[in-house]
Amino acid sequence: MSDYDVASHTKVRRIPERGHYDEETVHSIIDSSLICHVGFIEQERPFVIPCIHGRDGRTLYLHGAKASRLMAESGSGKPICITFTHVDAIVLARSLFHSSMNYRSVVAFGKGRILDGEEKMHALEVVSESLCKGRWDKARQPTEKELRATSVVAVDIDHASAKIRAHEAVDDQDDLAGPWWAGLLSVERRITEAIPNPDLSEGIETPDHIQARVGETL
Repeated sequence: MSDYDVASHTKVRRIPERGHYDEETVHSIIDSSLICHVGFIEQERPFVIPCIHGRDGRTLYLHGAKASRLMAESGSGKPICITFTHVDAIVLARSLFHSSMNYRSVVAFGKGRILDGEEKMHALEVVSESLCKGRWDKARQPTEKELRATSVVAVDIDHASAKIRAHEAVDDQDDLAGPWWAGLLSVERRITEAIPNPDLSEGIETPDHIQARVGETL
């Protein structure tokens, strides 16, 4: 594993000790995020749109309808910003000023390109497997019509940084003896159960690759 180069637009300036630039930390946050948010400028107006994603090395794959603004703009080669966020706890300090959240986040920058052919199919597999490992081989493959209606954008990450807060509330010394409660409200994102579709054909059991995700904490 190597580090992402620290650039002026990715350097964590506010509480810099929370910043991380190593691939292991950055990629673990990306891979455990179910969605990302893609920021871009279109006709001098900013947009931030949620999107399904997958990752292979330092390349992000974004998936969506061919007719969407998101796919057109993110695949145009213009600079884009992609963010990923987990909230792990609500931090309740004695002081409202010091109340916060424990979180894991990534901000990534790059330029996207529209994919076609074998690279597009590979990207779709990566996105599918990021949602549920083993699904690509256990579900119906895309038809030509579906592929024509779908855009996949590859974004090679130029720069990325992670920022993490993972500790208790921190109050001013003068407030420690006060009557106010301080602590964490823990937040957990977990896949709780596999719910079969009511129109499943009789005798179809929940596959092992789907059951394997049940109970997984993100």
